[in-house]
Amino acid sequence: MDTAADLLDPVLTPASPPERLRRLSVAEWERFQRDGFLVFRQLIPTAVREQMLAVTLDGVEREIGPIEYEAELHYPGAPASLAAEGGRTIRRLKQAHLRHSVFTQWLSDRVLTDRLADLFGPRLVMPLAHHNCIMTKQPRFSSDTGWHQDIRYWAYQRPDLISVWISLVPERVENGCLRVIPGSHRMSLDRSRFDESLFFRDDLPENQAVIANAVPVELDPGDVLFFHAKTLHSASRNHTEQTKYSAVFTFRAADNLPLPGTRSAESPELLLP
Repeated sequence: MDTAADLLDPVLTPASPPERLRRLSVAEWERFQRDGFLVFRQLIPTAVREQMLAVTLDGVEREIGPIEYEAELHYPGAPASLAAEGGRTIRRLKQAHLRHSVFTQWLSDRVLTDRLADLFGPRLVMPLAHHNCIMTKQPRFSSDTGWHQDIRYWAYQRPDLISVWISLVPERVENGCLRVIPGSHRMSLDRSRFDESLFFRDDLPENQAVIANAVPVELDPGDVLFFHAKTLHSASRNHTEQTKYSAVFTFRAADNLPLPGTRSAESPELLLP
C-alpha cells in the first residue's frame, strides 16, 4: 500500500503563495495546492450564462459541427455505433470559443484571468487543441467516463495545466456531475496503475483505496470548477430526463510550452490579457 510520502510529488506543491494575490484568498490558494480543485460559486453572470446556453442549444438542435458523438468513443452506456439506436447522441460540441464571442469574451475577463494568474503567474495561454468544448450529457444514451487525468493525452514541458469547467445547468450526482479525488494531482502514479487507454484501473486494490476518497462536485448554473490536469476525475452517465450542459477550457502558464511534434503543439493558442 502506498504511503503519503510515496504519493506526493513536491514539484506540484509550492511552499507558499505569491506575495500578491489578485482574486484568491490565501486559504483558496492553499486549498487548490492541497486538493487540486476549487469551486467558485456564481462566477458567471446570469446573462452571460444564458447566452452560452442558448448557443449550446442551437448547436445541439442543428448539429453544428465539429461534433463528437457518444458512439465514437465506445464508453460504457454509449450506443454501439452511429447507426444504432441513439447513435447520433452528441457528447460534445467542439471548438466552443469559435461558436460565439460570448465564450471568448468571458475567457478574457479578469474575473477568470486574475484567478488563473494567482495560480500560474501573470502570463496566461489557452490551448485550443484540448478541451475548448461544450459537454452535452444527454439522457438514455450518455456514457460513463472512467477515472483519468486530463494530462494523459497532453504533452507539455510540465504537467501543470488547469481545466476550467463551467456549469450551464444544475450538475448533480444523478445527471453525471464530475467526481474528483482530492490531492490526486500530487500523487506519483506508476503507468501500471492505468489501462491501455490511460484510465485509472478500478480493479486494483491499491487504486480502490485511492478512489474511496472521491467526492462529487455538484454545481449550480453559473458555478465554475477549476481542477489541475493531474487531478483524477470521472463521471457517470445521465440518469435523469434532462440534458446536462457544461463548457470546459484549458489553461497554462506561458512558459510551459507544448512539446514539438505532439498534438498539443498542432493548434493555435490564445494569449490572454
